[in-house]
Amino acid sequence: MQLFKCTHCGQLLYFENDKCEKCTYPLGFESKQLQLVPLVPEADGHTFRLYGASPSDGPTYTYCPNHAEGACNWLVPTTSMGSFCTACALNRTIPNLEQPEHRTRWRRLEVAKHRLVYSLLRMGLPVVSKAVDPERGLWFDFLADPNPEAGERVMTGHDEGLITINIAEADDIEREMARKAMAELYRTLLGHFRHEVGHYYWDRLIDNTPHLEEFRALFGDEQQDYGDALKRHYAQGAPPDWAQHFISSYASSHPWEDWAETWAHYLHILDTLQTAHAFGLSVNPVVAEENHFLRATISEEPYEQANFQRIMDHWLPLTFAMNSLNRSMGQPDPYPFIITPAVTEKMAFIHKVCQEVN
Repeated sequence: MQLFKCTHCGQLLYFENDKCEKCTYPLGFESKQLQLVPLVPEADGHTFRLYGASPSDGPTYTYCPNHAEGACNWLVPTTSMGSFCTACALNRTIPNLEQPEHRTRWRRLEVAKHRLVYSLLRMGLPVVSKAVDPERGLWFDFLADPNPEAGERVMTGHDEGLITINIAEADDIEREMARKAMAELYRTLLGHFRHEVGHYYWDRLIDNTPHLEEFRALFGDEQQDYGDALKRHYAQGAPPDWAQHFISSYASSHPWEDWAETWAHYLHILDTLQTAHAFGLSVNPVVAEENHFLRATISEEPYEQANFQRIMDHWLPLTFAMNSLNRSMGQPDPYPFIITPAVTEKMAFIHKVCQEVN
């Protein structure tokens, strides 16, 4: 995520801010410019112009309706045909907000989803609702378990552009219990979004395209039975040498899951490196003067870097530093993974495919 600052007073801002704490100007995210901007209200009190824009002919905006629920700070042009912002227009179903815990969980889901959509827009990928493009669009269902006492559970997953997320994933305790039950190193709400949207973009960027044969050479033949592959994985586990070829044990279950897991980590890397770049970070451990693999000055915007190896050259030192800092605080590693040459090759393929979209 890039850094944002208030163009009225210069205060640094978080992506989710809807008011500048220094100058108190209202803030809104403008998704065409990908900027968080201070707003000047019009006389009607609910329409705004961007600070510094012409008061006579500049565009006007309203907040997305979900701003009133504390779940969105994105703007909608008053000329828009729809009432929701680019991110919230992707929702098909949200939970029953009359239940307080549902409202809290939904807000957490929206924070993660809006960060995801920012990344997709920054990458120049197609982001369109199924309401606009029923065949190739994207939708989200955020659902609660209908009868958990009877074992009726909502399954998080993807099906032809519809991504379903069980809102229990927005509860830290329930998510940690699931992580332990499934013996996962890492389980986050944003990670779920990145993984599931990876399935969607496989359909958009790989299936029935010239990239399909190269995908199969790297990830395997996706035509093998998906249901049988998952049953085999849960019954027998991952192969003993999975860590040499896959980013996670689950990635070894089927080529589609390998793609989705690798895609999620690719987005982890791009967004974290963009944050490091925005802060002007460099890693130069004083006890490793001759070990250039642990040194990096993150001076390049990763979303604009064509050479994926340059991205990886920055990622290894940054994750070593992040993990070391967390251990000093008594916290677990934020990135407890080892990226092997085989996984790097898969990520480089994803990077190439995404670069070709623009």
